[in-house]
Amino acid sequence: MPRSIKKGIYIDEKLFMKVLRVKNTKSREVIKTWSRASTVVPEMVGITIAIHNGKKFIPVFVTENMVGYKLGEFAATRNYKGHTSKGKK
Repeated sequence: MPRSIKKGIYIDEKLFMKVLRVKNTKSREVIKTWSRASTVVPEMVGITIAIHNGKKFIPVFVTENMVGYKLGEFAATRNYKGHTSKGKK
């Protein structure tokens, strides 16, 4: 369920400050973050963000289509390898 419109979007302040710093200096630096609950805002477009999935950091290049989604949606936490066949048991 989405966050209340009255409250506004959630973005971690430290992450947002890092995004603004990278955007202003126009560097190609990858930003590491553990904040999977943060919403993608238009200021993040064109920046690579490494999102922690619980084990490692997954680099994600942010595009315009991602605005409004949460960062955690782009770094899967589970690896589904499929069901085993009867012969392999």
